[in-house]
Amino acid sequence: MTPTDRPGPAGSGSFLDRIIAYCLDNKLIVTLLALMIVVWGIMVAPFDWNIGGLPRNPVPVDAIPDIGENQQIVFTEWEGRSPQDIEDQITYPLTTSLLGIPGVKTVRSYSFFGFSTIYIIFQDKVDFYWSRSRVLEKLSSLPPGTVPAGVRPALGPDATALGQVYWYTLEGRDEDGNPTGGWDLHELRSIQDWTVRYALLAAEGVSEVASVGGFVQEYQIDVNPEALRSYNVGLTDVFNAVKASNIDVGARTIEINKVEYVIRGLGFIESLRDIENSVVKQVDNIPVRISDLATVSLGPAMRRGALDKGGAQAVGGVVVVRYGENPLAAIKNVKEKIKEISPGLPKKTLRDGRVSQVTIVPFYDRSGLIHETLGTLKTALTDEILVTIIVVVLMVMHLRSSILISGLLPLTVLMVFIAMRIFKVDANIVALSGIAIAVGTIVDMGIVICENILKHMDRAPPGANRRDVILRATTEVGGAVVTAVATTVVSFLPVFTLEAAEGKLFKPLAYTKTFAMIGAVIVALTLIPPFAHLLFGRGNNEGGSLRSRPGWRIGLILGAIFALVKTLWLTAFVLLALAAWLQFQNRLPRSVRDRMPRLINYIVVIVVAAMLASHWLPLGVGTSSLLNFVFVASLLGGILLIFQFFIRVYEPVLRWCLEHKRTFLMFPVVLLIFGGLVWRGANGMFGFMPGFVRSSAPFVALDHSFPGLGKEFMPDLDEGSFLYMPTTMPHASIGEVIDVLAFQNRAFAAIPEIESAVGKLGRAETPLDPAPISMIETVINY
Repeated sequence: MTPTDRPGPAGSGSFLDRIIAYCLDNKLIVTLLALMIVVWGIMVAPFDWNIGGLPRNPVPVDAIPDIGENQQIVFTEWEGRSPQDIEDQITYPLTTSLLGIPGVKTVRSYSFFGFSTIYIIFQDKVDFYWSRSRVLEKLSSLPPGTVPAGVRPALGPDATALGQVYWYTLEGRDEDGNPTGGWDLHELRSIQDWTVRYALLAAEGVSEVASVGGFVQEYQIDVNPEALRSYNVGLTDVFNAVKASNIDVGARTIEINKVEYVIRGLGFIESLRDIENSVVKQVDNIPVRISDLATVSLGPAMRRGALDKGGAQAVGGVVVVRYGENPLAAIKNVKEKIKEISPGLPKKTLRDGRVSQVTIVPFYDRSGLIHETLGTLKTALTDEILVTIIVVVLMVMHLRSSILISGLLPLTVLMVFIAMRIFKVDANIVALSGIAIAVGTIVDMGIVICENILKHMDRAPPGANRRDVILRATTEVGGAVVTAVATTVVSFLPVFTLEAAEGKLFKPLAYTKTFAMIGAVIVALTLIPPFAHLLFGRGNNEGGSLRSRPGWRIGLILGAIFALVKTLWLTAFVLLALAAWLQFQNRLPRSVRDRMPRLINYIVVIVVAAMLASHWLPLGVGTSSLLNFVFVASLLGGILLIFQFFIRVYEPVLRWCLEHKRTFLMFPVVLLIFGGLVWRGANGMFGFMPGFVRSSAPFVALDHSFPGLGKEFMPDLDEGSFLYMPTTMPHASIGEVIDVLAFQNRAFAAIPEIESAVGKLGRAETPLDPAPISMIETVINY
C-alpha cells in the first residue's frame, strides 16, 4: 500500500497535507534533512565556535548596524596651507569634477588646515566597490592644473567609520606585564609606524591601521637669516640643495677584467652630518655648506592629534575593518597577529636593571560587545528552552512533547542563520533581536501541533493506526498555523520598503523575524509529526509506555555519562533514575506505576527549574542558589497559577461580558484613552481643545503627568564603556588642549570604578577621522 492509498487526508487533501504525509512516511529522509540543517547551521552560525575539522563560513557579526551613508572619501594633503587656500585650490575644483560620477546623490566637502576631505555620497543601490572604481577613474582622468603641482588626491580606505573596532596603545612593560616606561614618544611612534602598523595590516579583514599620538621624527633645518644674507643665498637655494643631495644617481655599466660593474652614485641622507655637508653654492671656489647657513637637528614633525592615557601622553593606533568583512573574525585575526609579533618587538634594559619591552595594550575591543550581543541570544534561547519544558510539562503533563517542542527552537535558529548567510544579512543586535522576538511564536507552533496530536491520540479508538491519527491531527491545525504565520509575515512587509538609515536599521530585524517564522512553520509541519510518531505512545491505548524500546534506556544512560563528565550531578542522577524506571517498571505494583509518570514529570520540572535558576541567576551572582531557585519557582508558579485561574473563570467572565456589553466596552475605551495619554501625552491627545481649557490648572497638571513617550532613533547600547566627547574653544592651541586632556584623564583615573581612561584629541592619521584640534574623544572603561 502506497502512502496515498492509506486512509486519511494524504491522498485527497491539499498540497500541505500531502507534504505532511510524505514526511510521516519517509522518516529517514526527514532525519537526514534535519541533520543537514544542523551541520549547515553550525557552519554558518555567527558564534565563535570551535568545531574541529568542519569548515566555517560564519555570518558576519557586529554589535551595532552600520546605518551610515554609502560613501567614498577623497583625501588630499597640502602641508602648511590655510583652510581658505585648501578650499579654493583643492576642495572646490575636486568637488565640481566629482559631481559627474554615475550614481552620486550628493558631494560634501570640508577644508581644514593642511588637508581636504570630500565625501561622495552614492545612492544606496550602488555597489560599494563599483563606486570606488568610478572615483578612481575620475581622479586619474583629471585635467592638468585641477590641483596644484605636487598635490595628489587619494581615495580613502575601503571602510566606514564604524569599522574602527580595535584601539590600542604601545607601552613599555616588564616580564610580569607591569608598566615600566623608559620609551620616548618618538621611539614608540617609530615602532608603531614601521613595525606594528605594517604587521597588523597583514591581518585578514583589516583595511587600515592608523597611527595616533607621539612624535614623528624628522630632520629639521633652522636657517640663519644673517648667514643667508652674508653668502647671498636664498631659501630656495637651501631647499634645492637638500633635495638634490638626497638622491641616488644611476649610470651605465663598465667592464673591467671581463667583470661587469654597475656605476651608481650613493647620495641618500643617512645622518645629520650628510645634510650639514651638503653644498649649496661655491664662492671663490670655496663650497658653502648647509652647516654654514643653518643648524641641523632631529625634531618632531607638526602634529594635529595626540593621545593621552591616565594623564600621560601615549602612542597608539586604531584598526579599521574592511567594508563587508566579518568584524569578529577580523578582530580575532588581529589578536593572533599581535600574539605573533609581540615577542619580536623592541626591548631595552633600564637603569634599575629591569627589561622593558614594547607591548601592545588594547583599550577598546569591540569583540567583547559582540560576544555580549551573541551571549544575549544564547541566554534567551537557553532560558526559553528551559521555560518551555517547565510550562509544557505542567500544563500538558507530557514530558516527551516538551522535549520535542524545545528541540524546535535551536533547529529553527540554525535555519535562520542559514537564511542570513544566503541573503547576506549581517548579524547585529537589531538582527538578533528579531530572533529573540520570534522565539515565543516558534514555541507556540510546536505547542499547537503537539497538543492536538496528544488529544487525537487520547480520543482514538483501540487499534487505530497511529500514523493516521498523527496525520489527521497535524492537517487539522496545519492550515491555521500557516495562515497565522503568513499574517505575521505580511504585517512586516512595510518594513522592507524602508530606505536609507531607517531601512539599514530595521530591515535586518524584519528579515530575521520572517526567517524565524517561516523556519518554525517548516519545522513544525515537517519534523514534529514524524518525530512525534517515534516518540509518542498511543495515548490510552498504549499507556504511553516506552518499556519495549531499549534504545531509550541506552540513550538515557549515555546522557547520564555525558552529564557526569560535565559534572552535572543532578542531571545525571535524574537520567539514571529514568533509565531505571523504564527497566524495572513492570516489577512495581500497578498503583505505583500509575502514579510514577506524574511524579517523574514533577521531578523533571524541579530539575529544569534548578537549571534555569543557576543559568538565569535573577537575584544576582552573590545570592545563594537556593534563593535563586525559590525566586524562579515562585515566579513561574505564580504565573502558571494565574493562567489556571483565568482558564477556570474564563467561561463565567465571558458570559457576564456578553450579557453586559455596554458596561464591559467602557473598559477598552478607558484603556484606549489612557494608552493614548501615555503615548502622545495630554497635549497631543487634547491639543484641539480651546486655549483657555489647555491653560487651566487641571489640564496643566495632566500635561505634566503625561508628557508623552520620548523618541530615539538608535537604541541605547550599554557596552561597559563610556565615550566622553567635550570640545574646547576652536582657537585653542594643541598645547592647551593637551593640558586640558591630561587634567581630565587624571581626574577620571582617580575614580575607583574606572579601570582606564584614554583620550584622543584631534585626528588619527586616517581620512576616516577629520576631527579638529578642539575635539576630544575619551574612551572610559569601567
